[in-house]
Amino acid sequence: MSSRLPAADQAGTAWPRQAFPFALFLFAYYGYVGVFSPYASLFFAHQGMSAPQIGVLMSMMQVMRIFGPAAWGWLADASQRRVLVLRMTAAGAVVACSGLLFGQGFAWYFAVMVAINTFTSAQGPLSEALMLSSMRGDLTHYGKLRLWGSIGFIAAVTLAGELLDRFGIVNMPWVALGLLSLVLCASLCMREGAYVAPDKDAPSVTQLMRRPEVMAFFASTFLMIAAHAALYVFYSLYLSSLGYSNTLIGLMWSLGVVAEIVFFYYQAPIFRRLGARVLMLGCLLAAVLRFLLIGFGADSLALLVLAQVLHAATFGTHHSASVAMLQRWFSGPLQAQGQALYISISYGLGGTLGGLALSAAWDAWGARSVFVLAAVASLAATFAAALCFRFLHRSGRAAA
Repeated sequence: MSSRLPAADQAGTAWPRQAFPFALFLFAYYGYVGVFSPYASLFFAHQGMSAPQIGVLMSMMQVMRIFGPAAWGWLADASQRRVLVLRMTAAGAVVACSGLLFGQGFAWYFAVMVAINTFTSAQGPLSEALMLSSMRGDLTHYGKLRLWGSIGFIAAVTLAGELLDRFGIVNMPWVALGLLSLVLCASLCMREGAYVAPDKDAPSVTQLMRRPEVMAFFASTFLMIAAHAALYVFYSLYLSSLGYSNTLIGLMWSLGVVAEIVFFYYQAPIFRRLGARVLMLGCLLAAVLRFLLIGFGADSLALLVLAQVLHAATFGTHHSASVAMLQRWFSGPLQAQGQALYISISYGLGGTLGGLALSAAWDAWGARSVFVLAAVASLAATFAAALCFRFLHRSGRAAA
């Protein structure tokens, strides 16, 4: 069975008809993430929340990713009204975020964070499912659309920092609300694709999840995202402990996102040449190298820069290769559920449990141990992915 990106060898294919609303949605949604992730904790501190309370509030961003995407994905596929469900979550997110503008106290903010993340946790997988359905299996232009999410993130992080420095962190909810309103506008511009009737002989989601190759794939993505908790939770703190300035830390984050954007732009010919199997295994091994470079070479600015450039592989390549793999099992009427399961298992469970495990390692064995364990988890993810491709090869041979 081929492991190449579906239809990626069809050079010159047309852009999806809804390319603009998809690009706008990704720009605004990941722009919101770029505002909320780094600055919400500062907002809550300004509102008088203690450090443990802030930790609980911010954890809702990961915890709701465990439950929210699967529920919304099932609703979208069961109703075959994915655009309507996306609009519902977009409207709900706007209403929920407005709750930050009034009310006080930990209980109020906890309820607001649960509500916000219940709705926003669905928007990434639902938008991807719509985009992939519109492309009808041809992912030639996927990277050039997906890069708008990365552009939105880096633009929001940079501009919001300047705005909040000038006008005060208390205005963070207004910036987030503006971007979520743009998300809603983009969803209102989208149109439902043609109904795809399920194949009577096609397996259900439950049957697919019992296949050894599918289990191995999700085990690999779980381990990979769990390893990346070392970056999302501890990278800035680790560099700060080594004496790097906040400015340089910000530049390192920006460098990683720029590398990711470059990969997304050029990914179609890369996938045509190498295929998803080689790129998946390669990016997992690159993650092993990246975490070891950070753990043992962060004193060298040159090695630190190299580690951040590898973000193009450990995030950009891994994400696109994962999307290509999901198309084997969860295309058509199962599109939204497949994307939702990927987010729930990888970013929800993997991100949450990875963060907890690496937090314990930081306290017990020190900062370097976090990145050593992340490298070990990435190596385990490589073995799981290799098993996935081995099972795929066997099933393909049996079918033949």
